[in-house]
Amino acid sequence: MTKIERVCVVGAGTIGSLFAGYLGSVVEIMVLTRREEHAQALNQHGLRVTGQAELHTRVTASTDPAELKDPNLVIIATKAFSVESSAQKIQGYFPNAHVLMVQNGLGCEEIVKRYGNWPIISGVSFMSGTRHSDTHVEYELDTPTWIGPWAGSNATYEYVLQVASLINHSGLKAAAYRDLLPHQWSKLIFNSAINSITAVTDLPHVKAFAKEDTIADLGNLVHAMMDEAKSIATERGVSLADDPWEMNVKAVGQGVTGGDTYAHIPSMLADVRNRHQTEIDWITGAIVREAAKAEMPAPYHETLYRLVKAREASWSLSINKMSNHSADKEGIDC
Repeated sequence: MTKIERVCVVGAGTIGSLFAGYLGSVVEIMVLTRREEHAQALNQHGLRVTGQAELHTRVTASTDPAELKDPNLVIIATKAFSVESSAQKIQGYFPNAHVLMVQNGLGCEEIVKRYGNWPIISGVSFMSGTRHSDTHVEYELDTPTWIGPWAGSNATYEYVLQVASLINHSGLKAAAYRDLLPHQWSKLIFNSAINSITAVTDLPHVKAFAKEDTIADLGNLVHAMMDEAKSIATERGVSLADDPWEMNVKAVGQGVTGGDTYAHIPSMLADVRNRHQTEIDWITGAIVREAAKAEMPAPYHETLYRLVKAREASWSLSINKMSNHSADKEGIDC
């Protein structure tokens, strides 16, 4: 088995930067970026990690895969909706690499397979942080990444163990599984409810998400949505590794520590607040599609899915409305 000595991270957002920053302490790190100025900044200044650790990593960055050495491992760390463009970009390159996916939701592995015959490793990451700039990321939630061989490729569990060992050696946390699907679905169901509800309500993930004392409490909706998805998973033949409701209760149960109340801002809420495209199609939308395959109703997921899609659509309408308002005002002034 080839030793992992060189890793290429595709997409240096928060998660990608954390992988690059930590892994750069144990192997040679390359970063494939979308923007030329991003690559130039990384080449000139390196990558700084703060928070859980203080690291400064030298990396080789480029927007062109032809300018990078052949890696043993490629980590695609983009958002789910950017996976296809990333796979297209590396098509024909890195023939000796395994590809590790760390996206939210389901279905990204199938996309990558269309553009190359790399052995694919599925991943579920619980890390979180704040990206302060192209060259600085703060590591906040020190939690593991779960990985396992994707059944649709020829990745082996033995190689997955090697990847997990490398990640752990770098200072991050990882656990290897022969079958990752039960873990993927557990997080998928958790994310589908929490992310979509925060995106619609503008409410961070707080204790209200686990409260069920009265009919008005938000926890009732969260619990019902998770139960609906659990039934769909069962019908699709998936046994969950963890109960999503218990994951939710445990998360908000962090409660008050040092006077600070737990109020996590999920990625979809952050996207909505910044009017960025969300991963709703890959998270809640994935469960809607799985329900259709099982010929099961999914009213909670369909409703939240459509509401978030409507919110995304509203941004262009708001821009048009502002433009029309400006035009009307100019006409009156004339």
